[in-house]
Amino acid sequence: MQIKLALVDEARHGNDMAFSELYDLVQHELYKYALYTLGNAHDAEDVVSETFFEAYKGIKKLKDPQAFKSWIFRILSIRCKKKIAEYIKFRGNYDIDDFIMLADEKESDKEIAERTEIAMALSVLTPEERMIVVLSAMHGYTTLEIAKILGRPHGTISSKLCRTYAKLRKMLEER
Repeated sequence: MQIKLALVDEARHGNDMAFSELYDLVQHELYKYALYTLGNAHDAEDVVSETFFEAYKGIKKLKDPQAFKSWIFRILSIRCKKKIAEYIKFRGNYDIDDFIMLADEKESDKEIAERTEIAMALSVLTPEERMIVVLSAMHGYTTLEIAKILGRPHGTISSKLCRTYAKLRKMLEER
C-alpha cells in the first residue's frame, strides 16, 4: 500500500488525525508481519500496539516522510525480536492454530489448507529467517529494504533469504 507523504508530514507536525489515518493504512500489514513472525495472535496484537505507541511518540523525529514505512517496520522488527527473546526465555511455542483462526469467511478450504501449510513451513524457520521471508514474500520488500529494516548487512540478508528459500523448498518437496 502506498503511503501518502503529505499524511506523514502532517503527522510529523502533530496532527493526530493524520497519524490515525497512517495507522489505518498500515496496521493490517504490520499485524500480518508480527503474526507470521511470532506465530501468536495475542502477541502480534501486543507488539503492533506497542509499535504504534512508540511511533506516535517518535514520529516528530522522522526526517524523511518517504522512510515512514521502513521506519515503522524497523520499530516492529525490534519489538518482535524482544518478544522472541521472551519466548526463548520462557520456552514459548509457535502456535499454528492462530493462523487457522485468521481464515476469512470468503476463503475456500483450499486457501485455508495453504495458509496452514505456510504456517507449518514457517514454524521450522528461525525467528530471523521468518522475518526475512515474511518481509520479502508477503510484503514485497527488496533485500536492501529488509537489510535496513532489520539493521543487518545487505549481503547477509540476501544470502539468508536464498538459503531459507532453499530450506523451505526442500522441506515442502519432502512432504
